[in-house]
Amino acid sequence: MTQGLFITFEGADGCGKTTQLKLLAEYLQKNGVDVLVTREPGAKGLGEKLRDILLNYDGVVSDRCEAFLFLADRAQHIDTIVAPAVDAGKVVLCDRHIDSTAAYQGYGRGQDIVQINNLNMIATGGRKPDLTIVFDIDAETSLARVGSAKDRMESSGIEFFNRVRDGYLKIAALEPNRIKVLDATKSIDEVQQDVIELINTKLCALKS
Repeated sequence: MTQGLFITFEGADGCGKTTQLKLLAEYLQKNGVDVLVTREPGAKGLGEKLRDILLNYDGVVSDRCEAFLFLADRAQHIDTIVAPAVDAGKVVLCDRHIDSTAAYQGYGRGQDIVQINNLNMIATGGRKPDLTIVFDIDAETSLARVGSAKDRMESSGIEFFNRVRDGYLKIAALEPNRIKVLDATKSIDEVQQDVIELINTKLCALKS
């Protein structure tokens, strides 16, 4: 490929997005595509330290502080990892990005969604993913898949995750060309086929 792509994987905890990202990376690599796998928060370097604070800090973290920590991680991630890789022609597969902040901190925590969107634009320099896949799952199934060993975010309760899911669906409805919603309650193999179909359609569009 001569043109890079930035593809993000979104959804509530336990939706299976990380598994599907890994499967897609393997599929693309087998087909000769230069792939970079990354994540937010917690990309290599500074992001790893920010991730530890966000997920494991045992003190009080205010909602606004939480949002700004995610945004700081995002700015570093875009500038030092994502943008250089996409500009070099790689397909970047990212586990969470701007829509997680909108869904979790905006709809989930009740922060002003317009402000969140504006801050996301600042953190990314206006750069948006070429394709975002939202793995849709109900809150009950999400929490059941996560199990009892929950991090700080996963311990936020079922009402929080109902708001997060609703937020993702509202975000997707506003940007149907960029964001595609998949049924994550299907089997891993079925969801993988849905993902591959979306990606192949995107890659074919680039070649045409």
